[in-house]
Amino acid sequence: MISASVQFLASFPSPDRGVWHIGPIPIRAYALCIIAGIIVALWWSERRWVARGGTKGTVIDVAVFAVPFGLVGGRLYHVITDHQLYFGEGKNPINALKIWDGGLGIWGAVALGGLGAYIACRRKGIPLPAMADTMAPALVTAQAIGRIGNYFNQELYGAHTTLPWGLEIYQRINPDNPGDTLGGIATGHIPLPDSPVQPTFLYELIWDLLVALLVVWADKKFKLGHGRAFCVYVAGYTLGRTWIELLRADEANHILGVRVNVWVAILVFLGAIIALYVTRNLGPREAPELLRGPVLATDDSPEPAADDDTPGEPAEVSVSADSSESSGSSSDSSPPPTEDPKP
Repeated sequence: MISASVQFLASFPSPDRGVWHIGPIPIRAYALCIIAGIIVALWWSERRWVARGGTKGTVIDVAVFAVPFGLVGGRLYHVITDHQLYFGEGKNPINALKIWDGGLGIWGAVALGGLGAYIACRRKGIPLPAMADTMAPALVTAQAIGRIGNYFNQELYGAHTTLPWGLEIYQRINPDNPGDTLGGIATGHIPLPDSPVQPTFLYELIWDLLVALLVVWADKKFKLGHGRAFCVYVAGYTLGRTWIELLRADEANHILGVRVNVWVAILVFLGAIIALYVTRNLGPREAPELLRGPVLATDDSPEPAADDDTPGEPAEVSVSADSSESSGSSSDSSPPPTEDPKP
């Protein structure tokens, strides 16, 4: 009985599958997690944007550009840095398009997603740094949710471990397609040779949530603006990604013996720290009216009158014959003029 308890505490199991089928339609856990992360990010970002004085619906308008750009960028980065998985002898390049099987590089997603957000912000006349600050904690939370998909796919794990939280990974078999391990089922729960392994996806999930809390706290305490909250998110995430990446054991390309993603994380971290330093004297957070963008008159709106009152300016006073007569008829103290005044 004691030995069984020790065995249970020595690891935790991975799911027996990552795909379910409703008839011919596959329901993939990874895709569901990505979608859930996007929904949470949009919901939270919208609340933060409105609380800062922005117009409701602006985040959704920006996401129409940013999300597709981000998905394409994330996939491109993954395919470029892990090209050996899709190109070469015995490989099928079509698999590079199968985003639902996993494989999104956060660096490409943020870079190209940021380009999409820039285009949308330019079109709406709102500052991109303010939008980036608003979305920062929501983005890293979406990343955490996406890591749950890696758990279902049995990917992004580390080397063999004897730690109590080691992850058991199993051989998966798809009877219809022996090479499809992601779509297969763990028959008999036969562990893979290195099982149990370091659950590095779980480490990153927890780290991401801590970074989200850090950004919210720093933003509230210091009223971060001009992209500084986004820089805190980037610096915090890359700091954790560096040591987590060093624990991973999946196939990856190396530069000078170090995984490519480690070098990228270090460079991006330094860039975020430099950006924080450069923007330190830009002043307080952007004014709420800047978040609403320019107010454009439509063709149907009437032209403002020359003597309309405007805030802070006295109204123009014009004297005419009609106004003089009206003035005279409404006051008993002033006798009416004997003749009409000449213009």
